[in-house]
Amino acid sequence: MRFRPLPVRSTVRLRRPVDIWHKPALSAVVALGVPDLALLGLGRLDLVLYTSAGAMCALYAHGLPYAARARTLPWVVLGMVASLAVALTAASLVTSAAVLVVLASLLAAVHKMVCDAARIGPPGNLILTFIAASAFFVPQRPGEVLPHTGLALATGAFAWLVCMAPALVRPRGPERIATARALEAAAGLLRARADAGSAPPAGGAEPARVTDPAGVAHARHATAAAVNAAWHALFLVPARTPEAAAARAGLERLLVRAESALGGVPRDATAQADRLGGWARELRSGRPLPEVALTTAEAEELAGVALEPGMALRAGGGEPRPRTAGGRRAGRPAGDPSGLRRPAPGRPRGVRAVVGRLRPGSPLLPIGARVAVGCVLAGWVSMAVGVGHPYWAVVTAASIYQANTTLSWQRAFQRTLGNLLGLALFTALLPVFRTGHLAMIVLALAFQLGAEAMISRNYWLGSVCVTPMALLLTEFGRPLAAGTLIADRWLDTVVGAAVGLVCCVLVTNRRASDRIDRALERVVEAEATASRLLADGPAAPSGSAGEHTGAHATGERHADADGPGAAREGALGTDGGDRADGADGAGWAREAGWAREALAGALVELREAVEVAAGEWWQRALPEERIARAEQQGHRTLAVLVRRLAAPALAA
Repeated sequence: MRFRPLPVRSTVRLRRPVDIWHKPALSAVVALGVPDLALLGLGRLDLVLYTSAGAMCALYAHGLPYAARARTLPWVVLGMVASLAVALTAASLVTSAAVLVVLASLLAAVHKMVCDAARIGPPGNLILTFIAASAFFVPQRPGEVLPHTGLALATGAFAWLVCMAPALVRPRGPERIATARALEAAAGLLRARADAGSAPPAGGAEPARVTDPAGVAHARHATAAAVNAAWHALFLVPARTPEAAAARAGLERLLVRAESALGGVPRDATAQADRLGGWARELRSGRPLPEVALTTAEAEELAGVALEPGMALRAGGGEPRPRTAGGRRAGRPAGDPSGLRRPAPGRPRGVRAVVGRLRPGSPLLPIGARVAVGCVLAGWVSMAVGVGHPYWAVVTAASIYQANTTLSWQRAFQRTLGNLLGLALFTALLPVFRTGHLAMIVLALAFQLGAEAMISRNYWLGSVCVTPMALLLTEFGRPLAAGTLIADRWLDTVVGAAVGLVCCVLVTNRRASDRIDRALERVVEAEATASRLLADGPAAPSGSAGEHTGAHATGERHADADGPGAAREGALGTDGGDRADGADGAGWAREAGWAREALAGALVELREAVEVAAGEWWQRALPEERIARAEQQGHRTLAVLVRRLAAPALAA
């Protein structure tokens, strides 16, 4: 067993804001503002809580391509409406505040586990829990439950329209941003390796003993994670029309180039990093996709060898052209005839994947237990000190639970600091709030915009805006005396954070280490599959024989794909240009792409599992040697696989 101290440093340090913070911010402002102004005109601002329930769904799914967003948001809206219905029904039938606290806590635990299992992304379970916990303590009659949930459903549908509206202007914006992030991460990796000098010169000393500095290892993991996320985003993009297929193919070509940074450092690493960064800027600006030349192997992986009978894919430009009379015709690949890369078959997706992550023994179950126990105790303690509506303590306790004790401690500190500063801001602006409902609506929307702008810099900074906004929502329906409101929220915040953190420390996640064991098994299996493909596949180019055995480290230099090697590549189907035997080469490239995807995903999962387990204060000793060995060998094999796919065409 080992004990780790909880960190104090860096808890309040500000980070760079997320690149797309304005998208959920503006969507939420529109989705909230229109119903609020309509209720103001009707004189029914007491219904703001119910319309806000659906409108706040506009904060979700902004990282997904629009086709996937259109499918995901209805699930978020249905989850919100179902939670609201449960809360309002309980509020109308249950008179015991202690029982309501238990019900709100159990629902908060469900929100946490399902959102983590679905990997829904920011803002996660917090919005669902805030709305539902508030609704548990709203006076309600049974006959009002259906119309109030109907309002939430209607505004949820409006939020769906708001979130889908940008597709009319930039229909491929999300996948372009995901690809740009991968390019930027790859550029950072190349610069880090070049600055650290971690790559040995070609033909130099034994590279297998080279250990990357910590900065390079961090950049390598960030690149693998960004590339992995970008591939998953592109897999969600349908290609039903030639235009859509061409646009996605262009992004895939850029992503293949970003992925090649994992294979080593080109001789002109700085220039290559600048080129990747320039492509990323072009993607973000909405300009036409830059033209990218691919090697023969990269083109084969994306398109198989043939698009149509008698057509071949040119390695340098990616456009089909007829075969020459002497060219050998390759068989049609068994994959997608559009030539787009597809995810490896056999993996559970959608609802099956979510259910699988909640299976017995899942590491999410202890986190759910933490949330349930902590929220119940926080709510009961809040009631014991005299707070009549302890939902804020429940929300505070639910909000601090993160993947491990260390992150939960940081979130508790940030939440307490931000809420107390937010209460001070609310107190200072009370005279403005009292001027009228229109001023309250304008300030609530401004706080929403400010929260999204600042919460990605640090959670405590965003909480400064979230706190007054949440208090305003309660002011619309049931105005309370300012002193009572502020005192209750102050007590609820302190109680919720303190009790929640105590429960987090007492209810340890001992299964975090088990997750490492499973992740190690996945890495070993994926690495073995990749090594087998490297051994059984087409022969490596000159000078790289035996690379699948691990004799080349990730830092090995290779020629830039845009350099002379790429210029010498011939088109597939010409003399000296076919890889292996057409269909066999295409099949190998396709399987190698799947193996690369599995290995990269397994390495990302292992690093995440290690970071989660390392943040638990009471945990059995981690198998650090096994972890280091698996990551080192896995990244070596991944680099070799990337280099093999990026190698120039083999001579006939």
